[in-house]
Amino acid sequence: MRDGRAGLILALAGALVIGLGVVSPARAQEWVYEGSPSSGPTLDEYLKSLGPDGKLIAHGALKLDGKSVNCGTRPTVLNPNFDSWGGAFPGFLILNNKKMNGLSAQVKLYIYSHECGHQFIGADETKADLFAIRRGVRYGWLDAQGIEEICTFISQLKGDAVHPPGPQRCETMRKYYRKLVDEDAGQQAKAPASTTKAQTLGPAQ
Repeated sequence: MRDGRAGLILALAGALVIGLGVVSPARAQEWVYEGSPSSGPTLDEYLKSLGPDGKLIAHGALKLDGKSVNCGTRPTVLNPNFDSWGGAFPGFLILNNKKMNGLSAQVKLYIYSHECGHQFIGADETKADLFAIRRGVRYGWLDAQGIEEICTFISQLKGDAVHPPGPQRCETMRKYYRKLVDEDAGQQAKAPASTTKAQTLGPAQ
């Protein structure tokens, strides 16, 4: 794990390399931090490294296909030269708005939510996937068709040292989605009937 000023310089250099497209997409599906606040650049440092191509979107101002999204109070940097669809450093998210063009709304929301997940659970890719699926079910933007669109999207990825192969990620997310939906259906079935009393003209008996 990197720490201190040396780690900051290395992380910033890595972000610059990825932003320039030097790293192979097969090996750099996204750039994530290692969990330490000192293991990545600050927001200002990252924006300076991008130059005019980068665009900062304040928290609460980002919309994906018309749907407002947020990750707590964390802003998002749009970087059309980023080596993958999305990434995360401590305190901010990165989206390649150019690569995301043409993706379905639910896949875009999955990508954003996956990167948001890194802000809360760290660098674990599977946990970030499950965070995204849980968020989609909770906020109502993910349905059965959407999970299959996500699977079609993610299954093209071969995986690397930190990312499981795409088909494996798909199956993990698909099972988790079904579990959440089944649990939700079970809770609704167990919900007690309304105990609201009818309003009458006379006093309560």
